[in-house]
Amino acid sequence: MKQRLAKLTNLQQRVVAAVVAVPFIIFMIWYDDWTFALLFTLISALTQREFYKLLGLDGFEPLTAYGTVVGCLVCVLAYFIEKGMLGTDSYFLICPASSMIFLIKLYKKRDMKPFTNIGFTFLGIIYVAMPFALLIVLALRGNAYHPAIILGCLFLLWATDIGAYFAGTYFGRRKLFERVSPKKSWEGAIGGAAAAALVAQGLAIYAPELQPWQWYCVGGIIVVTGTYGDLVESLFKRSIAIKDSGSSIPGHGGFLDRFDGLLLAAPFIISFLKLFA
Repeated sequence: MKQRLAKLTNLQQRVVAAVVAVPFIIFMIWYDDWTFALLFTLISALTQREFYKLLGLDGFEPLTAYGTVVGCLVCVLAYFIEKGMLGTDSYFLICPASSMIFLIKLYKKRDMKPFTNIGFTFLGIIYVAMPFALLIVLALRGNAYHPAIILGCLFLLWATDIGAYFAGTYFGRRKLFERVSPKKSWEGAIGGAAAAALVAQGLAIYAPELQPWQWYCVGGIIVVTGTYGDLVESLFKRSIAIKDSGSSIPGHGGFLDRFDGLLLAAPFIISFLKLFA
């Protein structure tokens, strides 16, 4: 199967991945809140593990297994607390779980840079797990499950990526941030923004969970922060001299490549909706 996919062009691989993954993701989100939480916790774990693996390629030794467990704990707590099955005080469980990172590293005798690796372990939790946990909080806002909000955010993100990909491929001339990502262009960014605007228009009509102006604002947030999230991940990959974070998703690379925009967008989206919705 991998050999057949390898013979396809990048665009063909992206189409195959979308045909397989997108219906599954939509079903898991729409079916029930627990399937949504399960899916996003799993994606968070895979993405965080991939992040730690890349750090290992650069000679660092974060606590891959334990850091990923703490990341999953953050997502699981977010689900049960927002569902009302646990009190908000349960969030304090994150504190001792995180503090154990110091104690575990204390017994790693061969670790020459323990505090550097402790810092990278925490970074994996903050950079990867926290945004996914915030999306779970967003989906369960107001003591109800709102799958349309999550799907709307994903549709906006996907539209931005697709618009940027085609506009950049066919019209890209002016470099957006050449030092970090030589292939990204202003034309691609404009194409992504235009595609997101069309999707936001559709959501404003068919998704009454948010008011039209709120969908437009969420779309704007995703266009800007999603682009920067991609650039941040490109900066990370460039610092360790690799092209893709992995090969798990044909045409896209790894999970970190696929969800990098969402990682930076999620905190801004939930902050906006908590303050203005």
